[in-house]
Amino acid sequence: MLLFGHRFIASERFYHIEDIASISHTPANAVLHIVFHESHLDMLHHLQQNRLRFAVDVNNITELIYAENFDATYVMLSKSLAKEAQNIAETYLFDAKILVKINHENEIEMMAYEGIDGVIFSDALIHTAS
Repeated sequence: MLLFGHRFIASERFYHIEDIASISHTPANAVLHIVFHESHLDMLHHLQQNRLRFAVDVNNITELIYAENFDATYVMLSKSLAKEAQNIAETYLFDAKILVKINHENEIEMMAYEGIDGVIFSDALIHTAS
């Protein structure tokens, strides 16, 4: 199980971007973070075409499938979607890893029992300015 932002484990950080220009304010080879929205399709195409590593924050299963088709490295979602999303990812052999957003360490065990690829704490997400 992958752990991002946990106080015991050194891990990559995710750099939230609001537009293509904000990519230049992130470290080289950073994992970028974007919230799925139709108005962000230009950014998703840019990330895909430039083969950048990125995470997409999704709110439903349809957005999960879109994220995989944009070649996302990670897909972030809520606990309520976790098991269903993980099952779909395994059925269709997604390359993207499923990450569940959590707030407390005791949620790690629950996600492990569900077979989720990983969890992410808010400390792993850095907001950038454009």
